[in-house]
Amino acid sequence: MYLGIDLGTSAVKTVLVDDAQRVIASESRALATASPQPGYYEQDPAQWIDATFATLDALKASHAGAMAAVEGIGLSGQMHGATLLDASSKPLRPCILWNDGRSGEECRVLEQRWPALRAVTGNKAMAGFTAPKLLWIATHEPEIFAATKLVLLPKAYLRLVLSGEAIEDVSDASGSLWLDAARRDWSDAALAATGLSRDHMPRLVEGCAPATTLRSELARRWGMARPPIIAGGAGDNPAGAVGIGAIEPGTAFISLGTSGALLAPTNKIAANPDRVVHTFCHAIPGMWIQAGAILAAASCLAWVARLFGVAEAELLAPLGARPQAPSPVSFLPYLAGERTPHDDPAVRGMLDGLSHGTDRGAIVQAVLEGVAFALADCRDALAYAGIAIADADVIGGGSRSSFWLAVLANVLNVPIHRFAGGETGAAFGAARLGRLAVTGEAIAAVCTRPQRVETLEPDAGLTDAYAERLPAWRELYRPRH
Repeated sequence: MYLGIDLGTSAVKTVLVDDAQRVIASESRALATASPQPGYYEQDPAQWIDATFATLDALKASHAGAMAAVEGIGLSGQMHGATLLDASSKPLRPCILWNDGRSGEECRVLEQRWPALRAVTGNKAMAGFTAPKLLWIATHEPEIFAATKLVLLPKAYLRLVLSGEAIEDVSDASGSLWLDAARRDWSDAALAATGLSRDHMPRLVEGCAPATTLRSELARRWGMARPPIIAGGAGDNPAGAVGIGAIEPGTAFISLGTSGALLAPTNKIAANPDRVVHTFCHAIPGMWIQAGAILAAASCLAWVARLFGVAEAELLAPLGARPQAPSPVSFLPYLAGERTPHDDPAVRGMLDGLSHGTDRGAIVQAVLEGVAFALADCRDALAYAGIAIADADVIGGGSRSSFWLAVLANVLNVPIHRFAGGETGAAFGAARLGRLAVTGEAIAAVCTRPQRVETLEPDAGLTDAYAERLPAWRELYRPRH
């Protein structure tokens, strides 16, 4: 038996997976995000621990026999968050999250201090990444910076609590701007540019490697026969790739979680930081992931559901299975700023084309289309890096909506595939990494592709209609800085 724990932005999801790779149980606990100022997003690390322990306690209560047989644990998590610890490994302040936009000026400072940043990390300095957050802390909270002895990404903090060791995998570390992406190791020059050194960083491992073991007292709490091995794990999107078997060049997938991304595994770095294409190490040794990323995806649907005061499913049901034509309304999904292709943390969302005749359905459809158009921007940015997308699998909570996937198929003009259980892809991928760390099996034998349950093909009439709308949608963007 293997556990996969995904420390997301909106929830912790834990799955229990057997030797036949069947998810036999899952638990989820919601997380809250604080926004002390517009554009600021933080979470208390204590709630990550409470939520994770609650999922594991629940699995112990419902599946004690299976929990006793757990041999390996894999972790995945939201990327880029800055968790600052003191000399006693206690958090000094709330974690600054991936979608936080406060450190835009620090990005410019960082690139001036270290001109080789883009060449070494494969990424442009952006406010969402971890390193600029530390420069912001040094300027605005110098006493916190001075007291910082260890900087961890969210799932590495969870691992510290579970095991007592500070360890990170290379895929998650890629999102810090402190990693040499080609060497898969910390860059001393990058760390020095933010006033840090390797002493502030956790030990690095590959995602499928054994990293540590669960504390004995926690193994007893959850009824485990012996402390399971904890794998290196992965950032949420690389873990999602492992979960759907996207471990070779030529595959592509879309993540429709709180944020969104269009991702393509590669066996060499195909960086395009000038067009805001992200370069991350894959959770698989010798592989990388190139990604276009947007800061709001399924969270846009959650936002409009709050506005209308109804459940998301109630918003989607009247739309049917497929769009008949583009919505007359246009939506920019920049509720938290944007990454690919704009790198603009200050930009905000927009509804355009409203009239007295606009109904709820037109607005909801426009929200789904706006996210799809933003992913078309990601597609084009990847194309500039030489990566063509022929079709794409979809994971994340948004993958439950066939209507949304049909919109994606027509906007991107490629077949879109859905899996059963795609919304738990990162947790399932983490469980696979936990298994690999225990068994040492061939990666390709474990990271197989699950059965697709639905394929949405593009419709020629709709693809033409959306292609006509895309340039006008792009014209709506206006930088605010």
